[in-house]
Amino acid sequence: MVHLTGIPTDSSLQPSSAVDAASKEPETGPVKHLGERLAKVVLSAREQSTREQGDQFMTSVYASKYAAQDLPKHEMPEGGMPKEVAYRMIKDETSLDGNPMLNLASFVTTFMEKEVEDLMTESLAKNFIDYEEYPRTAEIQNRCVSMIGRLFNAPVHDDAASIGTSTVGSSEAVMLATLAMKKRWQNKRKAEGKPFDKPNMIMSSAVQVVWEKAMRYFEVEEKYVYCTRERYVLDPKETVDLVDENTIGICVILGTTYTGQYEDAKAINDLLDERGLDTPINIDAASGGFVAPFVVPELEWDFRLSHVVSINVSGHKYGLVYPGVGWVIWRDPEFLPKELVFNVNYLGADQASFTLNFSKGASQIIGQYYQLIRLGKNGYRAIMLNLTRVADLLAAALKDMGFLIMSDGEGRGLPLVAFRLDPAKEKRYDEFAIAHQLRERGWIVPAYTMAPHTDEMKMLRVVIREDFSRSRCEQLICDMRLSLGLLDEMDKKMLKEYSDYIGRQRAHAQKKPEGQSQHDVYKGEEHSLQGTTGKTHGIC
Repeated sequence: MVHLTGIPTDSSLQPSSAVDAASKEPETGPVKHLGERLAKVVLSAREQSTREQGDQFMTSVYASKYAAQDLPKHEMPEGGMPKEVAYRMIKDETSLDGNPMLNLASFVTTFMEKEVEDLMTESLAKNFIDYEEYPRTAEIQNRCVSMIGRLFNAPVHDDAASIGTSTVGSSEAVMLATLAMKKRWQNKRKAEGKPFDKPNMIMSSAVQVVWEKAMRYFEVEEKYVYCTRERYVLDPKETVDLVDENTIGICVILGTTYTGQYEDAKAINDLLDERGLDTPINIDAASGGFVAPFVVPELEWDFRLSHVVSINVSGHKYGLVYPGVGWVIWRDPEFLPKELVFNVNYLGADQASFTLNFSKGASQIIGQYYQLIRLGKNGYRAIMLNLTRVADLLAAALKDMGFLIMSDGEGRGLPLVAFRLDPAKEKRYDEFAIAHQLRERGWIVPAYTMAPHTDEMKMLRVVIREDFSRSRCEQLICDMRLSLGLLDEMDKKMLKEYSDYIGRQRAHAQKKPEGQSQHDVYKGEEHSLQGTTGKTHGIC
């Protein structure tokens, strides 16, 4: 039998009263957190009553007990909190992040119209993979695939659908393209009675880290064409020279994350033809897929080239959709082996499914469809041309300030500006000092060391996004001049102290709060380009 008197009530679980607290000896020793200090403050009975009433009938979030407590970090709390408090506490926490509008490091979309935001919000509860429950959303995905496939000159006719799928980002699309190339190569080798256990793939050392992951996860050897201090992209001849019987494909980047340059897919394609090689090409158009067709439509990089069998593209970059959505398109069904495709039946019809992910929201797919039909080709063209003009304006201003411009202007690359200090000017500060100065003015402009084999060349990069207008660009130019002027005026001793300070700040920024740091088991890896060469990756 359970006695009711043995069950603790809410009141018995509350902290002891102010009178009891006052009778205890105060604790000694350092107090680490504000919350602990406040917990040691002895409240009078009247103050305690006021606090309890305030928690029940609060007029301000900051008058509640939650404002004087740490947010839960490791253990899920026993009790909850009012929705207004949860919202405000989390909003305050995230307010310490950088301003997305001033984040010139990222390609990710930061602006969409209210109408599409409403559409996406209304679709938050839809699980895209539930084809039977949401057949029209599945149809919208198919429409997007067909539109993007035709944009990339996929060889389809009349009402025939393109072969492809949506993904949670271009990274998943890369994984799928790699799997398809590997499986197709293996099938061919098996049919010929040849070994199929040592596949390799050729790519630039400037590839985004997802390519390193794909090679590692799917057991494919990577063959790198290394950048130099004068060349930041693939060299076509060196690339084709690396091809052998075990090569499953070549990755060609339409807009590298470092300099935004387009690698020469046509030259590689032509060399393969000249040598009688049937090596397939995947175009990594994560950033350039929604830029090049509108700014330089005459550029041959897509399915117009006979060796291009697949293209991955990000919808949440210059596709103008909030993250995360990506797309992968294949030239023809023969380049997507059947054994990788699953059929899901809904309403009596089969829906082909080829993804690494299963459940995912439908919102971003709907957002992509909105942008495609809302803007149309003319709208995308107008936006991308505007971004190109702003990038050229910024590049010209930076060149006048004495910087060396590493990116290609006038639409020959992505709408970004990559630049570095001129060694001949013998500045006493480096690119990281400039980035720090700009950060003090609110701008997030990343400084990097270039890809391996470039003698750790430092650089800065500014990505021009849809919401980066000419007026905002002119403000950045003004702040850049102020930053350079301040650094130039520093004497040798002051500049040394400033550089040391920046070094400490960078080291501190890389440290994560207690309990969130990388596990010791995974530190010091030596299987990636970063682990072996110290390469830093450009933010995507």
